[in-house]
Amino acid sequence: MSRSLGRSRWILAVVAMFVVGACSSAASPGASTGASTAASPAAGASSAANPSPVTGASCAASATVVKFWTSHTPPDSDVLTKIVNNFNTANADICVKMTIVKGSETDIAKLLTAIRGGVAPDVYMADRFTVPQRAAEGALDDITAEAGNLKDQHLPFAWNETQYKGKTYALPFDTDARALWYNKDLITAAGEDPAQLDISKGAPTIDTVVKIADKISKKDASGNYTVMGWLPGGPGAGGQPGAFDQGWHYTWGFDYGGKFADLAACKVTPTDPGVVAGFQFLYDWQKAHDPQAVSRFVSTNWPPNAPQAQFPLWTGKLGMTISGDWQIANAAKYAPNGHYGFTYIPVPKAGDKPSTWAGGWSMALIPKSQVRAQAIKFMEYITGPEGQKVYTKDSTHLSTLVALQTDASLYDAQHKTFLDLLPSALNRPPLAVGALYWDKLTSAQGSVELNTKQPMDALKEVEAAVQPQLATAGC
Repeated sequence: MSRSLGRSRWILAVVAMFVVGACSSAASPGASTGASTAASPAAGASSAANPSPVTGASCAASATVVKFWTSHTPPDSDVLTKIVNNFNTANADICVKMTIVKGSETDIAKLLTAIRGGVAPDVYMADRFTVPQRAAEGALDDITAEAGNLKDQHLPFAWNETQYKGKTYALPFDTDARALWYNKDLITAAGEDPAQLDISKGAPTIDTVVKIADKISKKDASGNYTVMGWLPGGPGAGGQPGAFDQGWHYTWGFDYGGKFADLAACKVTPTDPGVVAGFQFLYDWQKAHDPQAVSRFVSTNWPPNAPQAQFPLWTGKLGMTISGDWQIANAAKYAPNGHYGFTYIPVPKAGDKPSTWAGGWSMALIPKSQVRAQAIKFMEYITGPEGQKVYTKDSTHLSTLVALQTDASLYDAQHKTFLDLLPSALNRPPLAVGALYWDKLTSAQGSVELNTKQPMDALKEVEAAVQPQLATAGC
């Protein structure tokens, strides 16, 4: 079987330079909190080489160690710890040691540093939409021989995201769906009836949501927001380019009917009319709400790496946000006395078909692992029924396993609402430049929301930066 890193060493050097450049302004696209700027290899070397495992302390001394890295932090990392401990208990001859290596989903600088330094993990938790790019770069290993018979067990879109040129480079782990979350108490205090947003009434319009949100918002004498009714887009944590929660470029491009890529033609299409319209909405909303004031609000209330307990929706500082099913568990833990609802992502016009999209993570093997068989066994466990049942139930994400979609024990009434959204969910195109494309779209979103660039101009720059790379990597 071929091994991805049987390629020349110079590939990793190129990848390192490429990733650091591409991810310097990346923000987290998933449920995890806070973005992290990519570290240079020199700066990240010591932390990548000597991380502290959070599992495996009670393993037998004779057990074969499998090193597992994740960027997830609590509460999701707590569930991962539970799964790893379950695996170690059931497999006394293997000891999985999980390490939290903080960073955003498109930032693998620490991983590359560890690979070059000979201290890489065996298993890496990769955001699934980035897998084709990481495979093309040689940072993930080909596991086709072991994984080929697992294809039909997973949702098709999730499996497709693990593929590159007909080979498998990861196993799907979880998925999700997105909706508009709202604080019923803040809406009521603003003189509006939260029942108008009940999901049974269909998707609200953007205008309706903005009207309600503007009644919630409050400013102090200096013009700073003390409470915001809604943050439809960004900025991200600490006021950096990107999204607050799930107000991403993909969210609004999809909502306006946009298409981000033409896979048949092997082209990215950021200037598609629907994508441009989504960016125009973000531009106009920010202009009407003062981009600098919005940025100050986020910097104050949601700094980088803030714990989930400080999430503005739980602290009563934010009335509405685009988010996902994982917030069901977070709401129960961090705001048990709050009153929240969720509905479809608002649509541009009454009667428009509502949109949502699904992401998710995967488990990948790092090239040249000395414990390949044991690592694969762990990957199959955590992405199989044993692991996904625990993660689906405890973290309130959704499963990629077809068989678990109908397991009623995993979904309460709230969670089932998100499960019902999944069949119509869109997903990011699986591209060999997926991470780069994300980062360039994120930078464009930042400039558009600051009103420093017009949407079409910013998106033309994205196309100019990404398309040549895609032409080289291929589809």
